[in-house]
Amino acid sequence: MITPVKLIKMARKWQSLAALKRKRISLQRSHSNASTSRSNMSTVADKGHFVVYTADQRRFMFPISYLNNNIVRKLLVMSEEEFGLPGDGPITLPCDAVFMEYSRAN
Repeated sequence: MITPVKLIKMARKWQSLAALKRKRISLQRSHSNASTSRSNMSTVADKGHFVVYTADQRRFMFPISYLNNNIVRKLLVMSEEEFGLPGDGPITLPCDAVFMEYSRAN
């Protein structure tokens, strides 16, 4: 089993490697009507939840209680350091979807 400290170290290592190998990804906000192909994906989080995106643009919705989780807090701090605070766009975490699935399961 991986401890939270090791998980955070892995995330930092992956963040630095990813930053070297990829261009910045920014999600474009669509102002089109609801009949587009993305209409099945709500842009608003459910009540009591928050939404984040991974570096590979996968969307994750978590309950607000996850904000008490140390791993989620560290990822949010790392996101602020790498991407800044979005004014009107989504929060993008500096990890991929596989890492988020793994951290959600543990």
